[in-house]
Amino acid sequence: MIIVLSPAKSLDYETPPHVTKHTLPEFAADSAELIDGLRKLSPQEIGSLMHISDPLARLNFQRYADWSPTFGTHNSKQAMLAFNGDVYEGFDARSLPAPDLDYAQHHVRVLSGLYGLLRPLDLLQPYRLEMGTRFANARGKDLYAFWGERITSALNAQMKKQKGARVLVNCASGEYFKSVQPKRLDAPVVSPVFQDWKNGQYKIISFHAKRARGLMARFAVQNRIDEPEGLKDFDSEGYAFDKKASTETTYVYRRRLGP
Repeated sequence: MIIVLSPAKSLDYETPPHVTKHTLPEFAADSAELIDGLRKLSPQEIGSLMHISDPLARLNFQRYADWSPTFGTHNSKQAMLAFNGDVYEGFDARSLPAPDLDYAQHHVRVLSGLYGLLRPLDLLQPYRLEMGTRFANARGKDLYAFWGERITSALNAQMKKQKGARVLVNCASGEYFKSVQPKRLDAPVVSPVFQDWKNGQYKIISFHAKRARGLMARFAVQNRIDEPEGLKDFDSEGYAFDKKASTETTYVYRRRLGP
């Protein structure tokens, strides 16, 4: 069983990693190809392409200039420790001991516009490139065309190596999961949905749902869950599996914190 997550825009390279073990991204050569194209853009073109502010455009212009095909602890950090958004606050990799991170290395993957598919301990150089960016390249009009079947093929190869159920658990956003081709997967997909009670009904609240995806991945890692049935016991921060609202492929979790 593999859980896929979206990356985060926010990055933390200030906090020293608490583990030294690291691996290299599988698609580093593909990343270098994208970087070559991104380096041709001016800060103004980056800002327009990504709809970001001038300071962020200049920051990422410099990141592309600094990016190196050689990864090391001097210019990189393990992906799960570098990402710093809502999902990763829920996963809280900094508090996990090495054995848990080793388990995550085999069961958690991060979809990425620049890196394609990352393991938790893969070294990550600072970047910003969202999967939905319409960045034309030699392989097509956008990043979905660039990655093509590569991400799906890599997921299939990794699931074949695993024990337990061959299932993909989709804890990624729609933008990122679109880079996976479910019809070409050699496994069914289970998609958790997280809902909170608000204004008299259960609904998906983006901030809470993002955090819950990270919490679920953490729950699976800490409890060594390798069968989707085990995910139904997820109860972090007040969520509970709702059997009536769920289907075989969509697991719905609800919580009611207020009136």
